[in-house]
Amino acid sequence: MQMKTGVEQSVYAMLLLTFLPDRAVLPGEFISQQLGASPTYFQKLLRKLVQADLLYSVPGVKGGFRLRRPADEIQIFDVYQAIEGKQTLYASSGVFEDLMGIQEQEIGLLSNLMTEAEDAWQSTLKRESIGSIRQAIDASCPPEHLERLHALITDRMMTL
Repeated sequence: MQMKTGVEQSVYAMLLLTFLPDRAVLPGEFISQQLGASPTYFQKLLRKLVQADLLYSVPGVKGGFRLRRPADEIQIFDVYQAIEGKQTLYASSGVFEDLMGIQEQEIGLLSNLMTEAEDAWQSTLKRESIGSIRQAIDASCPPEHLERLHALITDRMMTL
């Protein structure tokens, strides 16, 4: 399995939004430029995040996006599901049934292992939030880099 870049871009877009003061938004075009994403593709990601109730969209010339909930309440798994969907990572293709003449799920060999692995993976993504990643950034990035990013965002944000 390889996660699409849209999940990574979405997490970092949401991290940019954690730098906003209350009642401010960032234009989607600005966010996509900062992430090096295609504006057309990135608008699709933003729509998915809005539909998943992770972002709030403000239309108009002075519009943009902001977090719908506090960053600590948005799990990385929420972002993953918004972008990738709710499908499971493993689905039996019937090879075991063709080979052995019975459904693999009746014995639970590979399907049980894959379910356990997916549960562990999801648990890890649910443990971390946009807020916890922001805290890690604040603790580990040089202050001058954070100040530069904050100034860039302040310059481009729109206040409601």
